[in-house]
Amino acid sequence: MDKKLMDNPYYAKAIEYINTHDLNALEPGKHLIDGENLFVNIVDSNMKTPEQSRLEVHDRYIDIQVPLSKEETFGVAPRSSCKEPDGEMNVEKDILFYRDPVTETITAAPGEVVTFAPETAHAPLIGEGTIHKAIFKVKVV
Repeated sequence: MDKKLMDNPYYAKAIEYINTHDLNALEPGKHLIDGENLFVNIVDSNMKTPEQSRLEVHDRYIDIQVPLSKEETFGVAPRSSCKEPDGEMNVEKDILFYRDPVTETITAAPGEVVTFAPETAHAPLIGEGTIHKAIFKVKVV
C-alpha cells in the first residue's frame, strides 16, 4: 500500500467505514462522514463500453470505488502517460477528463475496494446494464 495513502487519516477512516458499515443499506446520494474531507456518494449508473468510457483524474480527492450490485471494470493509466486532455480541470468538481483510449483495465467484484490516487487516471463504469456502487471521496492531505 502506498505510504501517502497510509499516512492520510481520511483514507484510514474511509477503510474503517467500509469495514464497519453495510454500504448496500445506504440510500442513493451523498453521505458526509467527515464533512468535505471524507464522504461517500451512493449511485446507480449506466455502464459503458471501453470505447465510450473516458479516463479521468482528480487533484483534491482520492477515489475509493466499491461496486455493490455487480462487477465493474475500470480503465487505468498513469496520469503522466495521458496526453490528450478533454478541456481543463473543472476545479469545482475536481475532475479532468482525457481523450486517450483505454488500453489497460482491472475488474472488481461486488464489495471489492479499488483506490485511485491523483497519480492514476481511471475510467469507471465499464460493463453492461446498470450498477449500484459507492464512490468515496477522500481529501488529499
